[in-house]
Amino acid sequence: MNSLTSKEYDPKDLPAAFIKVYGESQEKINLFSSPARINIIGEHIDYNGGKVFPAAINKYLYVAIRKRKDTKIIYNDIRFPGTFEFDVNDNFVYDKENNYANYLNGILSQLKAKGYKFDCGFEILMVSNIPAGGGISSSSALECGFAYAVSETFGFNLDRITIAKLGQMSEHNFMNVNCGIMDQFIIATGKKNSATLLDCNTLEYEYAPLELGDYKFVVMNTNKKRRLADSKYNERRSQCEAALKILQDGGVKIEALCQLTPAKWEEVKSLIKDETLLKRANHCIYENQRVLSAVQALKAGNLAELGQLLNQSHASLKNDYEVTGIELDTLAETAQKQEGCLGARMTGAGFGGCGIALVHKDNLEAFVENVQKEYTAKIGYEAGFFACDSGDGVAWYKD
Repeated sequence: MNSLTSKEYDPKDLPAAFIKVYGESQEKINLFSSPARINIIGEHIDYNGGKVFPAAINKYLYVAIRKRKDTKIIYNDIRFPGTFEFDVNDNFVYDKENNYANYLNGILSQLKAKGYKFDCGFEILMVSNIPAGGGISSSSALECGFAYAVSETFGFNLDRITIAKLGQMSEHNFMNVNCGIMDQFIIATGKKNSATLLDCNTLEYEYAPLELGDYKFVVMNTNKKRRLADSKYNERRSQCEAALKILQDGGVKIEALCQLTPAKWEEVKSLIKDETLLKRANHCIYENQRVLSAVQALKAGNLAELGQLLNQSHASLKNDYEVTGIELDTLAETAQKQEGCLGARMTGAGFGGCGIALVHKDNLEAFVENVQKEYTAKIGYEAGFFACDSGDGVAWYKD
C-alpha cells in the first residue's frame, strides 16, 4: 500500500456476500472483527525480561461464521479465491497446501486438545483490510479473530487472555513457529485510545492512555523480503544470554538483563569485556527504561517526549543491537527530518519489515511524498505507507 488512502472492504457488505456464497439458513450469521497491531516501543527485550508497549490499530480482519446442520467445516475468503473443506471430526494436521486454513485448523486442533467439543460444523467467510506481510501481525489477527468467533458461536466463552494463549499455542504446536505472545495478546485484549504495557513473561499488564490529539502513527513498510531475521534473532538472543551469564558470574543478582536499572547497569557493565556483548546488553537495559518513560510521557500528554524516545530507540537498535539495515534506517532517519514528525523508529524483528512514525495530521501527505521520494531514490523501489488510529481488540462487529 503506497499511499495513505486505499479502497477498503466495507464489513457491512459481508453478510450479503456470505449468503451469496453459502445460501440462506435458519442459523444466524455472526460477525466479528480482529485488529492489527503496532509495537510503539520496546524492541528485542521481551526475551530479556523487559516490557513491551503495543497498541491495537484500526485495521481489521472480519470473520463471518454460521453453524451448519452437518459436521462439515468450510472456509472461504473474499480476497483469496478457493474453498477449503474439512470435518469437525478430523485430526487436523499442518499441510502446506492448505494455505491460510492452517492458521484456522491450528486453533481447532488446540481447542480439541483442551477438550472442547463441536456439536456441528460451521462455515466461514473472511475478509481483511490488514496489509498482508506488512509487519503488523495479519496472521495473529487471523488466529485470534477466528478463535474468538468460534468461542462465542459455540458458547465456549473463552476469556481474552486464553484467546491470546490459544493463538500462541497454535503457532508453537501446529505451525511450528516459536513466537512470543505480544501480538496475540494485544490483538485479543486491546482497547481503543489505549496502549498496553505488557510483561511477556508474567502476562502482567496495564493500559495507558493513547491520546494522540492531532497526531497519527504512520506505518512504513520497507517492502523488503526478510532473509536474515530468524538467524540473527537467534544470534542476538544467545549474545544476550552470554552477557547475562557474565554478570551473574560476577555476582550481579539478576535473572534477566532488563531487571537492571540504567544506574545499576553503569555500575556493573565493566564486568563485560566483549564490545559486542556490551552493546547488546546496553540496548536491552536502556530500551526497557525507554518503555517506562514512554508510558509516563503519554500519561503526562507529552507527545514530543514520546517522539524523542522513538528516535532514541531506533538509534539503539541501529548502533547497539544492529538489527536495522539500510532500508529501515532510510525510512526512520528520513522520517525524523520531516516537518510535523515527532519521532520514528523501526518496529519488529528488523532487517526489513516496518517502521512507525508519529506525524501531525496536517503533514501526512507531504510526509509520505517526501519519505517515499528519498526511499525510492536510495533503495530502488517504493515503500508502503498507511496512517492509523488505535482500535479495539477482538470483538463482535457492530457498525
